[in-house]
Amino acid sequence: PPPMPSVPMPVPEHASSHPDNNIPSISEGRAHQAFEEYVSSKCCYSSAPVREGVITNMESFNTYRYRLETFTESRSTKWSQEPYTGQRVDAGIQRPPGPWEIAAQPPSYFTDHKETIRVPYTSSVKKVCSGCNGSRQRPDNESCNKCDYRGREKCSSCSGTGFHKCDSCDGKGQLLIFISLKVKWSTEKDDYVVQDSSGLRPEKLGKVSGKELFKDAQIMVYPVMGFPDVSVAQASERLIRDHQVKYTKNSRILQQRQTIELITITRVNYTWKEKSYVYCVYGNELKVNTDDYPATCCCSVM
Repeated sequence: PPPMPSVPMPVPEHASSHPDNNIPSISEGRAHQAFEEYVSSKCCYSSAPVREGVITNMESFNTYRYRLETFTESRSTKWSQEPYTGQRVDAGIQRPPGPWEIAAQPPSYFTDHKETIRVPYTSSVKKVCSGCNGSRQRPDNESCNKCDYRGREKCSSCSGTGFHKCDSCDGKGQLLIFISLKVKWSTEKDDYVVQDSSGLRPEKLGKVSGKELFKDAQIMVYPVMGFPDVSVAQASERLIRDHQVKYTKNSRILQQRQTIELITITRVNYTWKEKSYVYCVYGNELKVNTDDYPATCCCSVM
């Protein structure tokens, strides 16, 4: 198991009780442009509703997103082997270090990375390779499909001897066995989005950014305090508790980061051929989502 954290409890960070929500609603022209770009990216969408449709109403449904990221380090060991070619054998010289006693340099925070380290004082020689039973060769007579009607041709791997060099020991007949330490750094992330009435599915917001209202990064963060939307503070407390329980069992937490963003969502109503339709424009990237585009066709690529 990982060592117990020896860091002091974090000092509570107070989010602004009056966050700057002053994000201007997008203009009708910008909403139309985003819709046009979206439709042009779809090979099966006709551009007629964009050219001929008339916007009748636009509504803003801005929402908050709380995000917690936990950067963890986990370690595991397993037996490994490689052909023995005279490498140093050190098993039994002294006690091997435990998994968490071996130095490993982590990458930058919130950068996923893996590293494999040979554990000192665990290397020994296995006298007989299990892959070839010490013969240095693996029986493997080969037939040839392109032999010029001779029925066989000389095998390039075994030079026509009817044997292949053993893959496990590379023809050496012996193996070096040792313990490998696998170190994995990964970022675990959870989001909470305040429910709104725009009709846009919450998972759509995972691919866009918003206006950052609050950010806090420490080894262990403290739940958000003082934010006007109570559900955000409750989500912060719940997710921080969940992460600290879940990710300290088999790994250690190196850094946590929490943010609150204001994400713009504009619901656009328009008419085309005397019928009403809706699309949403959302996020800093002005992504578009529509579930009822009125002019699509089915096509297939041969």
